Amino acid sequence: MNSFPTWKIIVVALVCAFGVIYTLPNFVSRATLDKLPEWVPSEQINLGLDLQGGSHLLLQVDTKAVVSKMLESMVDATRDNLRESGDNVGYRNLTHDATKVSFTLRNPADADKARERLSSLSTRMSNGQLSAAIHIGDDGEVTITPSEAAIDARISAAVDQSIEIVRRRVDETGVNEPAIQRQGRDRILVQLPGVGDPDRIKRLLGETAQLTFHLVDLNASAAPGARVPPGSKRLPSIHKGGPDYIVKNRVMVSGENLEDAQATFQQGQPVVSIRFDGLGGKQFGRATTDNVGKPFAIVLDDKVVSAPRINEPILSGSAVISGGFDVKGAQDLALLLRAGALPAPLNILEERSVGPDLGADSIAAGKIAGVIGVVAVAVFMVATYGLFGVFADIALAMNIFLIMSVLSVLGATLTLPGIAGIVLTIGMAVDANVLIFERIREEVRVGKSPFNAIQSGFARAFTTIIDANVTTGIAALILFVMGSGPVKGFAVTLFIGIISSMFTAIMLSRMLISFWMERKRPKTLEL
Repeated sequence: MNSFPTWKIIVVALVCAFGVIYTLPNFVSRATLDKLPEWVPSEQINLGLDLQGGSHLLLQVDTKAVVSKMLESMVDATRDNLRESGDNVGYRNLTHDATKVSFTLRNPADADKARERLSSLSTRMSNGQLSAAIHIGDDGEVTITPSEAAIDARISAAVDQSIEIVRRRVDETGVNEPAIQRQGRDRILVQLPGVGDPDRIKRLLGETAQLTFHLVDLNASAAPGARVPPGSKRLPSIHKGGPDYIVKNRVMVSGENLEDAQATFQQGQPVVSIRFDGLGGKQFGRATTDNVGKPFAIVLDDKVVSAPRINEPILSGSAVISGGFDVKGAQDLALLLRAGALPAPLNILEERSVGPDLGADSIAAGKIAGVIGVVAVAVFMVATYGLFGVFADIALAMNIFLIMSVLSVLGATLTLPGIAGIVLTIGMAVDANVLIFERIREEVRVGKSPFNAIQSGFARAFTTIIDANVTTGIAALILFVMGSGPVKGFAVTLFIGIISSMFTAIMLSRMLISFWMERKRPKTLEL
């Protein structure tokens, strides 16, 4: 035991060096770290919302819009199915309300043919339920009602997609370590530490950013009160006080086929340059080729950005959106288009701003608590175990370095509960040493020599140390799996502290005691 193996010395030295090297960047400013070479460790612990301030947003997906889009898709599918194979099934008044699609057969005798054509709308879902119920009355009245299971599945998919889009938009703004997670059936919790312009973030998250291209209906008047012909719709200008436009309902090219969008300049004015993927490029080329000389409306969230005239076919798959943007407006629009369109609007249910003063107070209180905890434990160990207590204090200091270094490498976000976990770990860090030293005392009392007492003390305390830390580790894992947000932060720091404290107690303390024993070879132990 007292001849510590060389490989163990190397392992302990490397782990301790790792702890010190990767902790040091936390004591240097970010600006200084950016000036250092890339090979120099520069990872720092990120401070959570409660420590550095920021914005807390609770968003809700507009489920009515989700269901409405679902019903609109069913209307389109119904129209296509009734017209398939050139053998049309006559109908009239095809529309939808808030819960169902309905229409009337021109000839009630076509009921069986219509039911067969519409059977694809009522498929069997994974849970065994039908996606929709189709009812055809004797008078030819037809209703198609989506099932609750189908609606729930569509809403769940919309929320998942919204979370991904929100994450992309937030990441594009450069916010460090945002927390974005689902809450309940249709809500999304967004926490943005250190956000300096929360209003801009709210605007970016509130925009649906559905980009489409439509032909302008030249046969219709856009004058207020003028009749809008079937197959077209009236859309306002995106600019306040701008004219209305009458555009065709048919989407010539969709933003879903957008590959990239960048803010740039054209003739000294900010514009957004967009590029389509292969399919979108072909659609855009075909649309511009077939409609040279006609105005082409660029529509964003049912508002016309601009309606330039197509002067020649555009076959490159690229285009430019201009509309009197300023630089920030062009950058934000490009960001929204790159991130993708939301499947439904998001409503802000709750907004809280956390000031940095609260975070500074919390950090200061956490530092004070940590310092008091470290000093109290260190003094107790020295007072109780003498020189062995000094060894335990060295292990305690390295334990703190290891916790900080692991959190830095992981890019973890430190919150108030996380600080609480670290402070708790400080007290637990010497627990294993206490068990070992008390066991060594017992061995000395029964008359064993110092060498044998130390060897037996470490060997017999090992099982107890493992049992104690495993049970605490299980509790930390349960907190991490079952908890959310701050509870997870507490669990992470607690679990890391358990691992590091076991290492420092079993490996580092033992190595220090072994070196001392080989050098001093004491006849008795004052413990």
